[in-house]
Amino acid sequence: MTDKTRKIFFGITIVVPILLYCGYYYGMMVKNAPYRFTDFQYFRLEYGLNDSLVNKYNSKTGNYQYETTGGHVKQLNMKLSKDNLLYLHRKAADLGFWNFPEQEKGDSKKPAPKYLIEFVYKEKSKKVYFDQNYDGDPSLKDANMRLIKEIQKVLDEREENLVK
Repeated sequence: MTDKTRKIFFGITIVVPILLYCGYYYGMMVKNAPYRFTDFQYFRLEYGLNDSLVNKYNSKTGNYQYETTGGHVKQLNMKLSKDNLLYLHRKAADLGFWNFPEQEKGDSKKPAPKYLIEFVYKEKSKKVYFDQNYDGDPSLKDANMRLIKEIQKVLDEREENLVK
């Protein structure tokens, strides 16, 4: 066997099957991912001080209700664009939202904001109840706060565009 035919034989018997298997394996992983944006239906955010979650947004209906600094409840109907929803879906995935525990409660004696975040897909949904007094893992608390800030930023930008 010449050196050239040895290289061709090596490529056909070892490299090609490995590449085919990698393509199959990762293709199945992507196809069976539990939270795919193609299956995304809506997300919902509710928050407020203590147990009164008076501030609410639902991306399915577009209903946005929040309490102003003066104590008045303001209601809007604002739908987010597909790009905004994709951004929030990816941000949740980047921050590991799918691995968050469902209940992240803290000291109930101290008044603090509480949040309910829910992402709903065709076959699955993920709901997290987060208390800002949560005294668990600091990196988990930070990831929750970053996700909440991103959602709030998108909602605020959308509201500014509506007003203009």
